[in-house]
Amino acid sequence: MSRHNEWILILDYGSQFTQLIARRLREFNIYCEIHPFNVDLKDVLTPKPKGVILSGGPMSVNDEGAPQLQTEVLEWNVPVLGVCYGLQLLSHTEIPGSVEKAEKREYGRAHLIIDNSIDLLKDIEDGSVVWMSHGDHIHQLPSSYEIIAHTANADVAAVRHNQEPIYGVQFHPEVAHTEHGKQLLKNFAFEICGLTGDWTPASFIEEQVAAIRAKVGNDKVLCALSGGVDSTVVATLLHKAIGDQLQCIFVDNGLLRKNEFEDVLHLYTRDLHLPVKGVNASELFLTRLEGISEPEEKRKIIGVTFIDVFEKEIGGSSEFKYLAQGTLYPDVIESVSFKGPSATIKSHHNVGGLPEKMKLDLIEPVRELFKDEVREVGRALGIPEHFISRHPFPGPGLGIRVLGDLSKERLDLLRDADKIFIDELKSQHLYNEVWQALVVLLPVQSVGVMGDERTYEFTVALRAVTSLDGMTADWAHLPNEFLAHVSNRIINEIKGINRVVYDISSKPPATIEWE
Repeated sequence: MSRHNEWILILDYGSQFTQLIARRLREFNIYCEIHPFNVDLKDVLTPKPKGVILSGGPMSVNDEGAPQLQTEVLEWNVPVLGVCYGLQLLSHTEIPGSVEKAEKREYGRAHLIIDNSIDLLKDIEDGSVVWMSHGDHIHQLPSSYEIIAHTANADVAAVRHNQEPIYGVQFHPEVAHTEHGKQLLKNFAFEICGLTGDWTPASFIEEQVAAIRAKVGNDKVLCALSGGVDSTVVATLLHKAIGDQLQCIFVDNGLLRKNEFEDVLHLYTRDLHLPVKGVNASELFLTRLEGISEPEEKRKIIGVTFIDVFEKEIGGSSEFKYLAQGTLYPDVIESVSFKGPSATIKSHHNVGGLPEKMKLDLIEPVRELFKDEVREVGRALGIPEHFISRHPFPGPGLGIRVLGDLSKERLDLLRDADKIFIDELKSQHLYNEVWQALVVLLPVQSVGVMGDERTYEFTVALRAVTSLDGMTADWAHLPNEFLAHVSNRIINEIKGINRVVYDISSKPPATIEWE
């Protein structure tokens, strides 16, 4: 990664909330990176971080094989903040056995009683709610630390080292349930670490343009455009950096939304002036997908076909040295987590087989950004708001929203239903209220009545969710009158669909997409 000069290192001990720490800091325009607790420290010393945060974790520091602290971190002479497990680790490292099972475990809300409100706890209200999640507690605090806050059940809720800028909290400041958690992290970053918060979309663009130019030189870059926000931001950023050394390819795979290929291609060429070649390969994709119903098989066929189309389009040309991709930071974090990548629920289409097969090096200029940060960079690059605010759309497109066998007829049914749903969300000013909205065509036909005739047609499911980043999501509570109106339009206007249902599942346990 190309690090900003001012940054905070977050060492991951396995907490489900670790990404939230990064997100909270990013909200203050502070660059930060998450690395596993056992990262080779030489890899994170250029430049040296201005501060270190030790995350929470699911284990006890006394467990066999529990993650340990690399004590060199404490010798860097930079501020350190331990969160939950991170605090217990600081105590345990200095006095082994100082952490033990608590008689009263604390899970959920507690009231923070502040004993000393300077620096870390500055401007935090005494008695405010904090979020606890721990079964162990510190029964013997090292003499080098002082307690600066406690709760009714925990004598040690926050501590500060007597000589060094080392702090620890037993609660989780990064979660929304901790009322002044953002203020605590702000205090650590600005008051204690001395950061200025100068990592902005404009500074990111400036840094990346310089880094891309230095890396690419006079070589040429191929960019696979999906029509989504991420790849569009990548292409626009690359075009700003290297101009006509960039060649974009946008493929119509027959799995896009209604009129999407023409509309997006128009945006690329007229509004963004990107050097893009549009390729209609829908017949090839649909021929290969005909009759395929298994989700993973669909994804793999789509991925392989994309590779074949790209190979054909560049015609074995050796003029391209790099392939640009829209990899995001959550993908990077997942791949380096000390717990190992989580179980594969589904494979993701990201032209990942191309570099190996076509001997191309990767350029991933937004790999250090979260989704909302990519949107902000896109706005700073001048990409129109109506495009930047588009909902996420999966690489395999509508191919994974037609459950069961794929065919052009079923895709066309879905396209028409999807257009009605999205158009109505926009016309009723609800589109920007949800993170993602979609329609799924189910492999289910049922009896219906239209006029004096009985029908036997398909069912579609409407899906709309609210989320910050797609990692967790709740179903959107759209007005009943709106859903009824959309249902009536779909059934009345699309011959072949006679039933509409609404998905009220959250993620987890469900996923946002159905396949």
